Amino acid sequence: MSISPAKLPRPARRNFASSITSDTVPDGLFFSIWITFVLLVITGCGAPGEPVPPTPPVAAAITDLTAHQAGDGVELTFTMPGRSITGDRLLSTPAVEVLRGTAKPDGSPDLKSLRVVDTIPGALAEKYFVGDKVQFSDPLRPEETKAQAGKIAIYVVRTRLSQKRASANSNIVSLRIFPVPARVASVETRVTEPAVELTWPTVDRTSAGDPLTVPVHYNIYRAELDEASTNLAGQDVSQLNLNRKLQLLASQPTGSFGDRSFEFGKTYAYIVRSAIDRDGVALESADSTPAIVTPRDTFPPAAPQAISAAVVPEETDNAPVVDLSWSINVESDFAGYRVYRSEQPDTKGQLLTQELLPTPAYRDTSVQLARRYWYAVTAVDRVGNESAPSPPALVETAQPLQ
Repeated sequence: MSISPAKLPRPARRNFASSITSDTVPDGLFFSIWITFVLLVITGCGAPGEPVPPTPPVAAAITDLTAHQAGDGVELTFTMPGRSITGDRLLSTPAVEVLRGTAKPDGSPDLKSLRVVDTIPGALAEKYFVGDKVQFSDPLRPEETKAQAGKIAIYVVRTRLSQKRASANSNIVSLRIFPVPARVASVETRVTEPAVELTWPTVDRTSAGDPLTVPVHYNIYRAELDEASTNLAGQDVSQLNLNRKLQLLASQPTGSFGDRSFEFGKTYAYIVRSAIDRDGVALESADSTPAIVTPRDTFPPAAPQAISAAVVPEETDNAPVVDLSWSINVESDFAGYRVYRSEQPDTKGQLLTQELLPTPAYRDTSVQLARRYWYAVTAVDRVGNESAPSPPALVETAQPLQ
């Protein structure tokens, strides 16, 4: 007789925990196995977990921070880090946090006073680059510089690639804050042949309105603008980023200056800063409004002088020839001469030279006998400006031989 599988006796079902009892395992080993089992259950017994995002890099600390007062503000200069603290190259530009604080009574930095006063987003950092350095100005109100006159301010900067962690602080820099002279209100320009003449009103007060008690001088800066900047300047000069282009031309005590190193046809932005010396520290005002000018050469050479004319006989047929000569022009942009002839006084007359003459001499072979001629010469520069005519030279050709 066969027995149905359904009627076979089933073995008792026992789980892992119930199969391990103090009857089958020694007490110490039993306890260890039980703890291991509980931990395996809690941790999923090696089952794969949720993916963990990579830890954002932390940039290396800035070590070359410098600071100086520039107008109503403190200009900070430093090198943007390019690697992380592990030496890996950074794939994006970090944001920069600027921290300002005060000094203790003994002049040492009070690190507890440091507070974030501004942030440069990484995406905007490029606009602050001057060469390979970042230049950023922390603005101070004139009332602040007046109230903090002579007191020490401290600065550090740090970078951040994520909200979770910033870099270590940079080196600490400190400086004394003083009231600066008021900015120059405006700069007027006038183009002359030898120079671009600049004039501005003088300054006798601080930016906070107090009288200045020390001598003032003026620093004159110039930046050459490219075509894109020139187009922008025609719309809004406040958007010009001139820091990387400005060059100091001169420093002088009066409200005028002549720039003789300019070139016609180029576009320049001129900025003037009033400046004083305080406790051995040079302090400049904020920038004047840029004066934009494109000098055009509209200045002709001087009229040729000492023109002389002489009639000489030609070797054949006794046809007359007039030889002309005059003193040489010395302008740096001189290009050549034009010669005119007229049979009426006080009239420039006909142009004899289709091409510019490079030398101060000309021979006229087209004259006729028994005529009176007035000759005039002009000088021309490289852009086509023509001088006034020279004083006329009169010649008379001889009567024909009978």
